[in-house]
Amino acid sequence: QLQLVESGGDLVQPGGSLRLSCAAHGFTLEQYAIGWFRQAPGKEREGVSCISSFSDSTRYADSVKGRFTVARTGDKRTVWLQMHSLKPEDTAVYYCGAVYRATCALAPVSRYDTWGQGTQVTVSS
Repeated sequence: QLQLVESGGDLVQPGGSLRLSCAAHGFTLEQYAIGWFRQAPGKEREGVSCISSFSDSTRYADSVKGRFTVARTGDKRTVWLQMHSLKPEDTAVYYCGAVYRATCALAPVSRYDTWGQGTQVTVSS
């Protein structure tokens, strides 16, 4: 059974950078569309970025275009989210979700049927 593990969250100053990772033990992720979502306190989970299965096709929310990049590692076991020029409004718990053999989309959240436990990103001075 696919299990996802996120890592890389941290406290960072505005303008800083972080790289989040989404990994699956014992599986390669190439056959899964992977979505990165975030949820701030009191807000709904929102799509940030995603990458389609068997493809380098990606999507980004308008709020992160030009600042965030999603990609797979060469061994296809990890999907990372590189985040630059972080803003306080990027503060949230970040989750990765997976759906088998699919084109990625940032909504609905229910499109993705496997989730990690989340990693906290805090942008503050």
